[in-house]
Amino acid sequence: MRILLTNDDGVHAEGLSVLERIARTMSDDVWIVAPETDQSGLAHSLTLSEPLRLRKVGDKRFALRGTPTDCVIMAVREILPGPPDLLLSGVNAGANMADDVTYSGTIAGAIEGTLQGIRSMALSQAFRHADGHMVPWEVVERHAPDLIRRLMDVELPDGTFFNLNFPNCPADAVAGTEVTSQGKLDFGISIEERKDGRGYPYFWLRFGDRHGDFRAGTDIHALRENAISVTPLKLDLTDYAVLDRVKRALG
Repeated sequence: MRILLTNDDGVHAEGLSVLERIARTMSDDVWIVAPETDQSGLAHSLTLSEPLRLRKVGDKRFALRGTPTDCVIMAVREILPGPPDLLLSGVNAGANMADDVTYSGTIAGAIEGTLQGIRSMALSQAFRHADGHMVPWEVVERHAPDLIRRLMDVELPDGTFFNLNFPNCPADAVAGTEVTSQGKLDFGISIEERKDGRGYPYFWLRFGDRHGDFRAGTDIHALRENAISVTPLKLDLTDYAVLDRVKRALG
């Protein structure tokens, strides 16, 4: 099995090293094409106004000055000798759940893999910023290999991929795996104004406390209960429940 790895935290991110160890439990044919620098929050964006600079940093390992989407396209169309059987994106430092999937470069890597016809999975490891940048990588490293193998046998329609979130708890304390729907969080982003050395203003976007829908069955609830969340996501954004209503209104 040929496996392609990418991420949005950059080619030198610890989560990518964790993902490589996970992938190598399943195959020796592992390829890495990841961004040269951190691309968090860039979602499913393409680089169209600048050239893509590619650098080989090891055997089957490449750094690209571009987005996760760029990385997958370059890997499939230019770098790999043939299409991969599986794309894994991550492991992201921090959960990617609820509305945050729309911003996530980690999710975008899996989206692009799905668009390219590759079975794709996004992996994210939850942690608390209040604890410092102490990410419990041992959770995803222990539990992901078996979970990925089991998900490989699931028949998927075109345009569907898996979003996997691993809870912030000791690896021995994981309370199973839940198949979940996408939850709902409030916006949670504030703007902080500062001044530079000459007194001109500049701004930072900051995440604050998040509140939202913690109903059972959602990805948010699963992680709160120390369970692994498996959410099937699809690329078709059509709201079919509203489709006929709009047809009647315009008919």
